[in-house]
Amino acid sequence: MTTYEKAMSVIAEPMGWLLSFLYDFINNYGITLIIFTLFVRACLFPLYASQIKSSMKMKEFQPKIQALQKKYANDKETLNMKMMELYKEEKFNPMRGCLPMLIQMPIILAFFVLLRNPIAFMDDPQMIMAVHEAFIWIPDLSQPDPWILPVLAGIATFFSFSMTQAMSASPDIGGANAMMKIMKYFFPIMIVWMGRSFPSGLTLYWFIGTLFMIVQTLGMNKWKKRQEAVSKA
Repeated sequence: MTTYEKAMSVIAEPMGWLLSFLYDFINNYGITLIIFTLFVRACLFPLYASQIKSSMKMKEFQPKIQALQKKYANDKETLNMKMMELYKEEKFNPMRGCLPMLIQMPIILAFFVLLRNPIAFMDDPQMIMAVHEAFIWIPDLSQPDPWILPVLAGIATFFSFSMTQAMSASPDIGGANAMMKIMKYFFPIMIVWMGRSFPSGLTLYWFIGTLFMIVQTLGMNKWKKRQEAVSKA
């Protein structure tokens, strides 16, 4: 086991145990991965909901931000200081929006390590063979799928990114919106490229997780509309 794998074992070993536990009941590795993905995403939902609510709150004091940008257009240092003061006054943390992705990255990396070298993290002999099972059109979930699953994952990522961006639209601070527009297209392409080299099980995790996020976004959007209707009443 490499140093990197040892570092990831803190997350990879519990994930391996959970996969083994689920597989004992389901006896189908592809479906086990789907149930596992839904469980992980459900655990991350409070963070995602917090992210959306935070973005909605920022939208509320957008006029104040625009006023500061206009007033201190030629003084970036003062503008940044005033922005920090406004964030403190509104009890808003701009880094909160990045939290779900920051937390999910170690999970994805640990899952990649787990699927690449399952024997190092799972003691259950049947799981060593299970990771090589076929699922639908995929002959071996431990090997990359050349196109279909990566493209599906890329399309789902594009729609999820677009929906979240539209729902949590915020003022363009330091060209942030322009960067988000670039990421809207670049990130799905990157997912397709990585999906063609990662184990199919990992790409399946991302695809199912992103579909689940789309459902979450639709639910949050309905909640947002109800909140707006209540506030206008």
